[in-house]
Amino acid sequence: MKILIVFNREPYDNTDVTWNGLRLADTLKKSGNEVRIFLMNDSVDMARDVCKAPEGYDQDLSQMLKDLIARGVEVQVCGTCMSRCGIYKNHPYFEGAKKSTMAALAEWVTDSDRVLTF
Repeated sequence: MKILIVFNREPYDNTDVTWNGLRLADTLKKSGNEVRIFLMNDSVDMARDVCKAPEGYDQDLSQMLKDLIARGVEVQVCGTCMSRCGIYKNHPYFEGAKKSTMAALAEWVTDSDRVLTF
């Protein structure tokens, strides 16, 4: 099954929403599904090396994303959001997270069996 997960929230927003979404992506991938991730809005910070977990937070969300990429999960990141969103505006995305467009997201949505948002 093709599953698209769209993240929208700031990675470290005092909730575990993003962490749980990444855990779900990992579990779905391990179950043999094709998982793709698209980052929009403030979630784009998760694909930047400059983004670090705040003191006292026990999960590195950027590393979790890198681990998913290493296991074959395709990650695209909103190019427009690069300069508009997140704490680290205009910082580059790390290797494996591809700058993308709304048109590419639309294509992924229509090509997916399931679309989830976090």
